Order: sequence, then structure tokens, then C-alpha cells
Amino acid sequence: MPAPFVHRLRVRYGECDAQGVVFNAHYLMYFDVALTELWREAIGPYAAMIETGTDMVVAEARARYLAPAGFDDELDVGVEVTRLGITGMTTRMTVRRDNVVVVEGEMRHVFVDPATKLKKPIPEDIRRGLERHAVDAT
Repeated sequence: MPAPFVHRLRVRYGECDAQGVVFNAHYLMYFDVALTELWREAIGPYAAMIETGTDMVVAEARARYLAPAGFDDELDVGVEVTRLGITGMTTRMTVRRDNVVVVEGEMRHVFVDPATKLKKPIPEDIRRGLERHAVDAT
């Protein structure tokens, strides 16, 4: 089984709420940043995919908050591809601070034509790049 892709980031002051912890909505941004970095490593620049006639959109996102993180904490955001379908993929996100799970989440993306926004099959080169990070490529 492949190891998850991990991207490290540091919590900025402006990402914290009045309680001094990361505001919940920022975790979706952290998921997106980590997925973008996985993309860069596995497939290449995101813009290149769009230039070749493929884009992807978020169809569903969820997060489960388990522990707080605060200003200046270093967070490791792990990304695993849990499903590669015909037109979509699902990723599992795990955010850790010092090996403590802070947030678990999942995102489902659908691949689309950038011009029409209609669903389209995942291109084979993208599928091959993502399979390296897939725990279940069904």
C-alpha cells in the first residue's frame, strides 16, 4: 500500500478564531493546498491539465474535528486517493500536529470539461499519476 502524500504547513495568525484555534473553514483550504501539492508532484502543474481540456470541481467535502491547532503550529496534511471512478475521485485527508490527529476529512471531485462544465472521464495520464497515491483505485 502506498504511503499517503504529506504536505507540511504552518498555521498563520489570521487563520485562528477568537478562541485562538484554527477556524474550522480553514481546514478545507488546507485540504485544497495539500491536494494541489499532491497534484504538482503526481501530475504536474494544474494549469497544464486545464490547457489540455480537463478540470475538476468539488462535489462534496466533509471534516471531522478531533483536536485543536493554533497559531504557529506545524500541521502535516496527509492525502490518500481512496477512489478513482470513471468521472470522479475521492480523497481522504488527515491533518496531524505532532502525530496527533487534529482533523479527518474527505473530498469528492468530479472531472469536467472546462468550457462546458460537463462531466468527463478521468484522462489516462491523470489516472496513472493518481494511482501512485491510491489506496484503492476502483
